[in-house]
Amino acid sequence: MRILAVHNYYQRRGGEDSVFEKEASLLEQNGNQITRFTVHNREIAAMNAIRAGLGTLWNPAVYAQLRRVIRSVRPELVHCHNTFPLLSPAVYYAAKREGVAVVQTLHNFRLLCSNALLLRDGEICEDCIGKAVTWPGLLHRCYRGDRLASAAVMTMQSLHRALGSWRTKVDRFIAPTNFSREKHAQGGLPRELIAVKPHFVDPDPKPGDGSGGFLLFVGRLSQEKGVGTLLKAWQQEGHLPPLRLVGDGPMSDEVQEVSAAVSHVEWLGPLPLQQVLDLVGSARFLIVPSTCYESFSSVIAEAFAKGTPVIASRHGALAENVSEGHTGFLFTPGDHADLARTIVQAWGLGEDDYRLHRTRARVEYEQHYTAERNYSMLYDIYRQAIGAAQSA
Repeated sequence: MRILAVHNYYQRRGGEDSVFEKEASLLEQNGNQITRFTVHNREIAAMNAIRAGLGTLWNPAVYAQLRRVIRSVRPELVHCHNTFPLLSPAVYYAAKREGVAVVQTLHNFRLLCSNALLLRDGEICEDCIGKAVTWPGLLHRCYRGDRLASAAVMTMQSLHRALGSWRTKVDRFIAPTNFSREKHAQGGLPRELIAVKPHFVDPDPKPGDGSGGFLLFVGRLSQEKGVGTLLKAWQQEGHLPPLRLVGDGPMSDEVQEVSAAVSHVEWLGPLPLQQVLDLVGSARFLIVPSTCYESFSSVIAEAFAKGTPVIASRHGALAENVSEGHTGFLFTPGDHADLARTIVQAWGLGEDDYRLHRTRARVEYEQHYTAERNYSMLYDIYRQAIGAAQSA
């Protein structure tokens, strides 16, 4: 199959960038012809605010360029990952103008929420879901605390909702979890057009043994990732097992201060992927304490691939990914005391029960998160999209 893979890279590399690259490589490895059409957010630095804002609504240069690329490579399908802010929904119109099927992966909640997290002031916020005009996002300056930038996002969301850009120009959406699918359907996307396909871990890192005697956090050191809750548990509850943190972010200074003050908290900074996977396999549990919903947690899939059970917040996709008492444990989001109680409960598992958790975690990976399983699901979604486009 000939596929045009479209993506707007972030200034700070994240999970969406990685998924875009891994899916494109997986498709190539299975004999498909992939053409990549990408832009990078570092280009924003050369733009003034008005130009950047207007480009978020509709980028005429991208529209024209993408049409030329489509005529040149003649793809059977255009698969969009992130289109915000530089590509804009113009990519859908370009593909449809050339008669090509369109698939859009719903990596986050950008179509529903200005900051894409459904989170405001550290609390879950769904004020904009279902609104024709997403004015609360402007009122609260939800995009980077900037009123002008928030206005641009609100206008993009509201304009293209009114135009039916997502309802009529996209043949299939991909949500990584059922939770994400239902939130987007609640926000107005046709539920029947949203397929659920998780992300994958490849190559198979093989199981670890969990013998390291520590708990592990891997991710961006930020409030929405629950780092504040995590640190508070170790600062205030006492007598918790050793904790190691891997990553970097806006809370790095605070993490460094706590690791210096609390003897059994260690910050390792950002590490190469292989070292991270080795640590995940050695950890007794991975902790994912996000205060935001998450649409999918790649680090949970990696933990399961290593056979490591997970302690996670009881909401959003996390509660879907982790089966309590089966592949891990869940706690009340943002509640450091409940997190501490849950850690004590998990740490107290007998060795047989703990090994059973590790076995179940690994089985979860083998059933849902392998490259082979993912490719089969992705190809089937592509076929559905092409069929829908041809019958439209």
